Amino acid sequence: MSNVSMRQKTPEAEVFGKTLRRLRDEASLSQEALGHGANLTTGYISDLERGLKAPGLSTILRLAIALHVAPAELLKDFTPATLRRLK
Repeated sequence: MSNVSMRQKTPEAEVFGKTLRRLRDEASLSQEALGHGANLTTGYISDLERGLKAPGLSTILRLAIALHVAPAELLKDFTPATLRRLK
């Protein structure tokens, strides 16, 4: 069994991943270009977007810089209603 098939998605990582992909698409960036701009691997960007990994604060900041958005934009889908569902 490969490591990829053993990875578990978490609800918070899935919410973050959808937001990241939307912002990346809006910026017309490939995963490779975003990874280069944020000094992250393409594989890590892919894992984030698929909800397989949840980023730490320093990664969120690097992504925001590469996307030319405020860090809060990456977290704006974590509304009170979303947070209640994540409990």
